[in-house]
Amino acid sequence: MVELKAIITLNESNINQCRNYLEAYSLPVGLLINFGANSLEYKRVYNTKHPDSKNDMDQ
Repeated sequence: MVELKAIITLNESNINQCRNYLEAYSLPVGLLINFGANSLEYKRVYNTKHPDSKNDMDQ
């Protein structure tokens, strides 16, 4: 899942919202991208409750 934002900076509530989407759609990983900052910001977000997430984080 890719979530696009156009805000000044990413904060914890944005990351938590992305995690909620991952849990709701049962996805292991997502990418949070912010185009609103002075430079491009991005975070890789993991769904720790997904059965495959342990395997992805080990690599």
